[in-house]
Amino acid sequence: MADRSTQSILVDASPAEVMAVVADFAAYPEWAQSIKACEVVEDGPDGRPAKVKFTMDAGIIKDVYTLGYAWAPDGLRVDWNLLESQMQKSQQGTYALEAEGDGTRVTYSLSVEVSIPLLGMLRRKAERMIMDTALKELKRRVEALP
Repeated sequence: MADRSTQSILVDASPAEVMAVVADFAAYPEWAQSIKACEVVEDGPDGRPAKVKFTMDAGIIKDVYTLGYAWAPDGLRVDWNLLESQMQKSQQGTYALEAEGDGTRVTYSLSVEVSIPLLGMLRRKAERMIMDTALKELKRRVEALP
């Protein structure tokens, strides 16, 4: 498995408010720039999404992929892994939330292996760019909610 990249950001909202946005997959196309469609394929026994299909268009990179989700009972962490994809061999990620002051520290970890060969340095740079954009978009979405 490839190395994981990790970034974090402070969001001016409670962990529950942040996780509610993370779990609202139907709304992703409204705020996640590269996600064009998102569909919950299967719910888990806890009622949260267990399988989610994404259609991504990030310019030269396009993919349709399905992720499997595992939600922490305390609502402070969600992990996912790739179930199927056109362009990716693997993807593992995590959002971990921690209350910090009046806000929430969101830590995003991601590891992606694509089907086409990429130098490790280029892959890590792409992961960091994906995470940076995702965290900023998540922060903007959560803080814009009433």
